[in-house]
Amino acid sequence: MAAQKKTKASKFLTVPTRPVPIDRDRSVAGLLEKMEGAGFGAKQLAEAHRIWLDMLDDNSTIYLCGSGNLITSGMRRLLAYVIKNRFVDVIVMSGTVLFHDIHETLGRSHYQAHPSMSDEELESSDVARVGDLLANRDEYREADEWVGSVINQLDTSRAYSVREFLLLMGRELAEIAHEDGIMTSSYKARIPVFCPDLLSTELSVGIARARFEKKSQFTFDTTTDTMEMMQIAQKTRNSGVITLGSACSQNMLHMAEISSYMLRNAARGHKYAVSITTDTVPLEIRTPSYAGNHTAVFGKLLKGATTAYVPADPSIALPMIITALSQTAAKFMKGRKRPNFSFAGKDMTIDVP
Repeated sequence: MAAQKKTKASKFLTVPTRPVPIDRDRSVAGLLEKMEGAGFGAKQLAEAHRIWLDMLDDNSTIYLCGSGNLITSGMRRLLAYVIKNRFVDVIVMSGTVLFHDIHETLGRSHYQAHPSMSDEELESSDVARVGDLLANRDEYREADEWVGSVINQLDTSRAYSVREFLLLMGRELAEIAHEDGIMTSSYKARIPVFCPDLLSTELSVGIARARFEKKSQFTFDTTTDTMEMMQIAQKTRNSGVITLGSACSQNMLHMAEISSYMLRNAARGHKYAVSITTDTVPLEIRTPSYAGNHTAVFGKLLKGATTAYVPADPSIALPMIITALSQTAAKFMKGRKRPNFSFAGKDMTIDVP
């Protein structure tokens, strides 16, 4: 039989897609493994899970960045799980996410809405609409009051970094919470939480309320946050970033890279990157073509970085990925050398084994 003639196309057409089969394997991890042979969103979702495992196995410092309605859509327990189990090492969250986290950790809820509910009727009942979800405005105001109560316990003769302030709020929440959220889990796991947009989100209202009602002269030292983020970036051997929601939530990491020149070091970039977002992104960016503007989605990357762009709402993708991690990550965690953080007053130190 004559050998099949090789064509110019043959060097590219080497890995055929595999239709996702139907079988009796009911594990989510097993389903994602089958999806690796597909294309588009199915393949990217499966690769996001695989890359997360690679980050754990490679002793990477893993940044988790998030924005939008992660908490209101029901992701709080999932996020608390990956934090408590140290599947991530540094948290960078929008103030909106953290405010909703405080609200639920205080024992309050978000509620499902129905299209028949009119905005006028909800407004007259003092109910806030958050997408297709609802919240009690009085309970939101109680969260504002609680934030102010934390500020009233602080030494207002000095400024606090946002990271230190969030650590103290996590500590106070942990004493009264019946169930963990992002801030309490981070406090217990001793990992830092950063919030780059605090003053443009709901979290700032409670801070302003403390000034308005108690005349508190509480102030922030945001320069320290930038310096601490730079310190983390410079001490880690390699890093990965997981972005949930808008890509703008990872902008604070870019500042750590940009500021590296102050230590006379070149910015290294991330070895791994996963982005789960509904942001509209051109195909040449979200596929692994380095001629495309990859940094628009993932930030600065190492050459040859491993990436996955999942074009999905995080509330769809996260339950699958984190459930799969609960089934697959244990063997990668046994020997993991993760960064360890110490907090003493306003100071933070990091030790990388």
